[in-house]
Amino acid sequence: MTNSTKEQRSFGGKALLGMVAAGLALLAAPSKSAAQTAEQNKAIVAESFAAWKAGTGSPFDLLAENASWTIKGRSAASGTYPGKEAFLRDVIRPFNARMTIGIKPAVRTMTAEADRVVILFDAAGTARDGRPYANSYAWFFRMEGGRVVEANAFFDAIAFDDLWSRVAPVE
Repeated sequence: MTNSTKEQRSFGGKALLGMVAAGLALLAAPSKSAAQTAEQNKAIVAESFAAWKAGTGSPFDLLAENASWTIKGRSAASGTYPGKEAFLRDVIRPFNARMTIGIKPAVRTMTAEADRVVILFDAAGTARDGRPYANSYAWFFRMEGGRVVEANAFFDAIAFDDLWSRVAPVE
């Protein structure tokens, strides 16, 4: 065997060893965009709903700044809101301004698969006119990095529209 052949084998072995080491380092390093598992996503959302029910948080804290929230159907608030602030400004703040006792969720079921979490829940509170508000909701979240980046919401539009038209928001 010549020196040239020995050097080629030595270089080839070192290159292979280097590629293996680099691959292992990539696998071990945490990725900024590392995907959460379905169970991790579900746990994040469940914790948020528990905080909402306890009055110490809100599921809207999970929204990414560029999250898209779509309210399906034909309610006064139906449509797609491009970004967290648009949704909070146009729907959530005016809704909360119509309530003296904000709604609290009672989760019926929550399920997760891959980057999706689906929550079926009932919620009730008291409107500024003293009348109760109750509704059932189904929210479909798509998660990235522990944040909601896309949401689709379904609820009883008749109950929502009754509150929306009956009670003026407090400025």
